[in-house]
Amino acid sequence: MRQIFLDTETTGLSPESGDRIIEIGCVEMVNRRLSGRTLHFYLNPERANHEDAVKVHGLTDEFLADKPLFAAVANEFLEFVAGAEIVIHNASFDVGFLDAELRRLAHPGFTSFVGQVTDSLAMARETYPGKANSLDALCKRLEVDNSSRSLHGALLDAGLLAEVYIRMTRGQNSLVIDVGDDDAAEVASVAVDLSALDLLVLVADADDEAAHVALLAGLDQASGGKTLWRRMEPAAVAMA
Repeated sequence: MRQIFLDTETTGLSPESGDRIIEIGCVEMVNRRLSGRTLHFYLNPERANHEDAVKVHGLTDEFLADKPLFAAVANEFLEFVAGAEIVIHNASFDVGFLDAELRRLAHPGFTSFVGQVTDSLAMARETYPGKANSLDALCKRLEVDNSSRSLHGALLDAGLLAEVYIRMTRGQNSLVIDVGDDDAAEVASVAVDLSALDLLVLVADADDEAAHVALLAGLDQASGGKTLWRRMEPAAVAMA
C-alpha cells in the first residue's frame, strides 16, 4: 500500500479569488513505513502574498520571486503522486488549490491522477469528537514532537502528518489476516502431532509486565479511551 502525505502553503485562502500555491511537500509511506522518498517545491505564485498568510508560513514575495512556476514542476509532481492514496489534513482546502493550478494547465482534476484522497481531519473528528483536531492539537494529543514547527512548512507538516496518522491508526492492520475471498478459497486443516515437542514456557518478569501495561496505556490513549479491555475490566472485577 503506497501512501503520500501531502501539504501545501498558499498566498491566501481562496483559489477562486486567484490565490496560488507557493509550496508543496510530499512524504511517501509504503506499507505503513516511511520509504525515505519525499518531494518538495517552493513556487513562484506570480502574485503577491496576503500579509496574514506570510505570518503563517513566512515565505515572502522576495524569497519566492526566483522559484519555478507550478507549470515547470507539474509533471514531476503528478508522477510522484500517481496512483497513491493521498492523505491530507483538511483535504478540501489543498485539493481545491491543486485543482485550480491544474486547470490553468488544461489538466483534469487532482483526484483523476491518484488512487484516492483521505482527509485526516475528518478521521480525527470521528476519532476525537468535540476536541480540537488541528495538526498541532493532534501532535500534542498523540505525543508527536513538533517543537521545530515555529512556522507552517509544507514538507515539515507532511512529515508530522505521517507520524500523526500512524499513531491515530495504530494497529489498524496489524492484527488482520487477509485470507482472500471466502467463496473462492478453501482452507485445508492438517493435524500436527505436537506430543513429541518439549515446549519452552517463558514467564513474564516484573519488567515485562510493566512494559505490557505501558503499551496498553498507550493504545488506550491513542484510541481516546475506546479500547475494549477498559470496558471489560469492571465485568472481570465483578466476576472475581
